[in-house]
Amino acid sequence: MSIKYQVVPVTSFFQNCSIVWCDETMEGIVIDPGGDEEKLANLINKLKIKVICLVLTHGHLDHVGGTQALSRILGGINIIGPHKKDKFWFKALDKQSKMFSLPIIESFEPKEWLKDQDQIKFGKQILDVFHTPGHTPGHIVLFNQKSQLAFVGDVLFNGSIGRTDFPGSSLNELINSIKTKLWPLGDTVHFISGHGPESTFGYERTSNPVLLNLK
Repeated sequence: MSIKYQVVPVTSFFQNCSIVWCDETMEGIVIDPGGDEEKLANLINKLKIKVICLVLTHGHLDHVGGTQALSRILGGINIIGPHKKDKFWFKALDKQSKMFSLPIIESFEPKEWLKDQDQIKFGKQILDVFHTPGHTPGHIVLFNQKSQLAFVGDVLFNGSIGRTDFPGSSLNELINSIKTKLWPLGDTVHFISGHGPESTFGYERTSNPVLLNLK
């Protein structure tokens, strides 16, 4: 029994949507379906995964743009997360769409907001929820203890960190989230970020040029 995942870059933002599942039960979730919902649905069907919910790390358009459409395609499954402090980003989805000259994405709210110490369960797998403000005030990270695997959204990247020039962003909060929420999980943790290649906490802690320059 183990956790499996497949990363699918979507839209012109090349945002890493992650399909994650339990290889024993084939129950799974989709993290940050930012768009290309037909492509995602076709892959889910090909993999024969029973998706039980869609999980969002934060409320930026590139991470949530395809969520409502994918939920409908998959039979109206629940949308959950992030932390409720990102509620204002969901209310502004139409404005976010206009900002990037994209088709209008209607505002919506997840059925459930997430917070520290919540858990997402699918099959025999568990993802622990960590509230990690900074890039956005309601950002969350998802962590599978057994596999030492984390889905970090736009908190941390291979060689960089999330932007903090958006409304509600805070560089100090972002650095605090990385140092107090991510690093204590251990250097061996492998992570998938919202954009770009995968990495480990240990490598980024010792080699990430942005973090090293902030010391």
